[in-house]
Amino acid sequence: MKNRFLRALALTFVSFGFSGLAFAGGGGGGGLPWEGPLQTLANSLTGPVALGISIIAMAAAGGTLVFGGELSEFTRKALLLVLAIAFLVAGAGFMSALFGVSGALV
Repeated sequence: MKNRFLRALALTFVSFGFSGLAFAGGGGGGGLPWEGPLQTLANSLTGPVALGISIIAMAAAGGTLVFGGELSEFTRKALLLVLAIAFLVAGAGFMSALFGVSGALV
């Protein structure tokens, strides 16, 4: 019984001792090579031009759905997809403009 306790205690100390090594690379230093282009793309998708395009797309897609008459199922689903993407981009733009939040806070 005592031997089992000492083993568990030793395993606990060893695991806590080496756990710092697992997170050692997350401190500072340079980022990965694709982080710069991805940040540029994210800034482009949430900028003022994207916000304007998304508002125009919402108006066009909504007007087509309301006043479009008979639409095929594919056209209706494509318009709903355009409308959903426009809402996401506009929502990100409004959150950035109103609250200064540009992404998830973790």
